[in-house]
Amino acid sequence: MARFDWQDGDFGTALGTSAPIGETLFAMGLRHAAGRDGAIDLVSAHMYFNLADQMGVEDAARHRFQAAEAMTKAEIGRALRSARTWLATN
Repeated sequence: MARFDWQDGDFGTALGTSAPIGETLFAMGLRHAAGRDGAIDLVSAHMYFNLADQMGVEDAARHRFQAAEAMTKAEIGRALRSARTWLATN
């Protein structure tokens, strides 16, 4: 799991452009859901969509729901724990 610095509420340099943190987390969720960096990782996608939703990204909840439809309860639990850990460490 990545750890990022919260400088000025701007977070987008991880994807090459400047963007608010919620939008960047949403983009990271899309990358994991599509498998752009390798295999599809719905647990990570769900985690990033959850975080983006908490930061007010409009489409994040819908994408999180779609990812959850293809996941087991155990995978959803791992995604939720990962999101809580991410929030506690970032």
